[in-house]
Amino acid sequence: MSSSDIDIKEVVKEKYGQAALRVRTGGSSCCGASPSGIGQCDPITSNLYDIAQTGELPEEAVLASLGCGNPTALAELQSGETVLDLGSGGGIDVLLSAKRVGPTGKAYGLDMTDEMLNLANENKQKAGAANVEFLKGEIEHIPLPDNSVDVIISNCVINLSADKDRVLREAFRVLRPGGRFAVSDIVTRGVIDAEIRKSVLLWAGCVAGALDENDYRVKLSGAGFEQIGIEPTRVYRAEDAKDLLGGAGVDPNVISQVDGKFMSAFVRAVKPKDTATKTCCAPTCCN
Repeated sequence: MSSSDIDIKEVVKEKYGQAALRVRTGGSSCCGASPSGIGQCDPITSNLYDIAQTGELPEEAVLASLGCGNPTALAELQSGETVLDLGSGGGIDVLLSAKRVGPTGKAYGLDMTDEMLNLANENKQKAGAANVEFLKGEIEHIPLPDNSVDVIISNCVINLSADKDRVLREAFRVLRPGGRFAVSDIVTRGVIDAEIRKSVLLWAGCVAGALDENDYRVKLSGAGFEQIGIEPTRVYRAEDAKDLLGGAGVDPNVISQVDGKFMSAFVRAVKPKDTATKTCCAPTCCN
């Protein structure tokens, strides 16, 4: 792991640890919070869940939602399935998934931040969710065996990783043949100014680390996935990004150039049912 990868991971861990602590004191946070740490929610994170979904969840799970979509509503979860949420945070999507898969199913949440794991486990107890388990670990190194889950979900987290190829290979590994990859994430379309890409603070704000939609497809295919689809769910305008990017010191002229180039999207893919005949052309794919 390079020093820059370590820097990104530590910034992300600190930012989301602080977000969990704010929730504990009655505040809320969101993926688009300003780099200063002040909760300043924007269109990326607002109005993602129907009140019918969240009404029975612990308030802290809802307040800790840091996502850019609602993967549980789009993943078509079935009773009895095993689901893994990459970067599960306060647990909102894990708890919603647990309801959908029912008592014969299982919902795992994976997170690297102790503060978020503590909050998630408290929310699990409050919700009385017996079919939920939160795991500590990194999404680049999933602590589950091969072919062990039916569906992988994630909500605005994969963009935060500095090694997305590794994340997608790990997702492919733990999915059963025929398993589904169904995540919400930030993607980009077109050329993005280097001033935005280079900012580690914006990486933790779900902007700098976002993949181009075509690059996302290439990386999923390289990991072995098929039936790849990327469906934009919200396209962001320059006005939406003004507070976030301006707070990070980005020039207003640069902000105007991002109009329509950032979007939340639902990313779908499937692990082939017959993986025995699949070969990998990438030299690091089986590491």
